[in-house]
Amino acid sequence: MTVKRIFVTGASGCIGHYVTEALVQETDHELFLLVRNPDKLKLDVSSRPGITVLQGGMQDIGRFSELLKTIDCAILIATAWGGPQEVFDTNVVQTKKLMNLLDPDTCQQVIYFSTASILDRNNQPLKQAAEIGTDYIRTKYLCYTSLSGLAIAPRITTLFPTLVLGGDSQKPRSHISSGIAEVTKWANLLRFFKADGSFHFIHARDIAQVVVYLVDHPPAAGDRRNLILGNPAVTVNQMVEEACEYLHRPIYFRIPLTMGLANFFIALFRIRMAAWDRFCMENPHLTYQDPVTPETFGLRTYCATLTDVLKLSGVEPASQL
Repeated sequence: MTVKRIFVTGASGCIGHYVTEALVQETDHELFLLVRNPDKLKLDVSSRPGITVLQGGMQDIGRFSELLKTIDCAILIATAWGGPQEVFDTNVVQTKKLMNLLDPDTCQQVIYFSTASILDRNNQPLKQAAEIGTDYIRTKYLCYTSLSGLAIAPRITTLFPTLVLGGDSQKPRSHISSGIAEVTKWANLLRFFKADGSFHFIHARDIAQVVVYLVDHPPAAGDRRNLILGNPAVTVNQMVEEACEYLHRPIYFRIPLTMGLANFFIALFRIRMAAWDRFCMENPHLTYQDPVTPETFGLRTYCATLTDVLKLSGVEPASQL
């Protein structure tokens, strides 16, 4: 396999740690890792030659213009979640600036991380993401829908992760995984309700498997370049049932959680909901067409079931009742 020069942003985040670890351990590619704070990168970057840590953020991307001209593959994971101006500058302006600094004659592929939240159930851009989405979602929408105008556009592979799991003592936890350890507290209540809804999830380690495969096997002309990352959809009721079985919490009866009842709880507990939160509640089926996992490429999926999620999150089954 030809050794490639790979530029990675966001290496110190949850997904970034898994992707970088896989590239370090499973390939001989030359890696250039852009991180704002090298101390947050909990990987042994001295384990093999060919790994360079570049201290800087997306706002500093112009400093690396000469290097970027020599890059064979760019993996763009970095994102911002903070104030509106920082989010727009990082997720749109600087991300597109980086892509424009790549040489289309040298760079074989750009693997760009977006989010499935900006798509509808037919994998098309969701207009509400731009109109009422959070700053993060809105800027991801704006960036993705403007990529076709870039010179590097034919080389861009866009990944749309669904609900991301992952993290351990050496890697940052995703937002979803951070709350799973509390599932035992909620199971006693949730087991008595039924809710309409469905979703996909994927572990960051499985995302890393897909990325490494794409690095070594760039899509050919005519192949899909917009990939939804997620296991097959599961329903909210399946999630509750599988969690209760794992935790040995019997389900005696279930009350349908209708929109009216949900609104009652929102009013009762004075829950403040933004327009985007309300939209998601009223459209609970967060599902997409043809989601991709490592199995799509003949690899083994690391985290394929909800039981896998609980085990990998450190949730211990309760003793049999």
